[in-house]
Amino acid sequence: MPQAPPAIPRPLFLFGLLYGGMTCIAGVLGAKQVSIGPLAVEAGIFPFLMLVAISSAVTQLYGRASADRLVRYGFVPLLTAIFLTFVVLQLPSDEGMYAPAKEAFPIILGQSWRLMVAGIIAYGVSMTLNVLIFSRLAEVAKRRFVGVRAAVASVISQVVDTLIFITVAFYGVRPIAELLMGQALAKVALSIVLLPMVIRALLIVAQQMEARPA
Repeated sequence: MPQAPPAIPRPLFLFGLLYGGMTCIAGVLGAKQVSIGPLAVEAGIFPFLMLVAISSAVTQLYGRASADRLVRYGFVPLLTAIFLTFVVLQLPSDEGMYAPAKEAFPIILGQSWRLMVAGIIAYGVSMTLNVLIFSRLAEVAKRRFVGVRAAVASVISQVVDTLIFITVAFYGVRPIAELLMGQALAKVALSIVLLPMVIRALLIVAQQMEARPA
């Protein structure tokens, strides 16, 4: 008789679904610049911080190998979303489509190839680095201080993400020093403020799911 496939823990299944969704929506939300007090940042940082929190939670619960696989599998929805967006942009718009939406759609979703390449590279490097740092800190801290470890890993990985993305996307097109500093500062501040709360919430959700019978 064929063997039953290995059961996937319910929290890991949920986190995987959420992770895939965040990889897709980050590029869309990134089209808007938001103001948070004195900080100005592209709104894609919020789903990206969710990616950081989810990968850290998976590392805490299921180990670095599982989190690394999650990051690698994240390329699938990311690249699929980019491909489908390209296809849809090439298709003619319906004549009856709401005119402002017709004009805005290619502006919002029609990113240049440099922005797409920058996003893909920055995602792969920064998320892999986040998992690595979080897991190494777990060894030092004996898996304690989850919120602190998440914030530290996020700060470092987000700075690297900013350096890669801004350089690949805009070097030679516009001055990037001020843009780098502003984006890095905003991401560091949000990582310190939001990441500890988000990862603790994810771990509580996982604990509650594991405690309930399937």
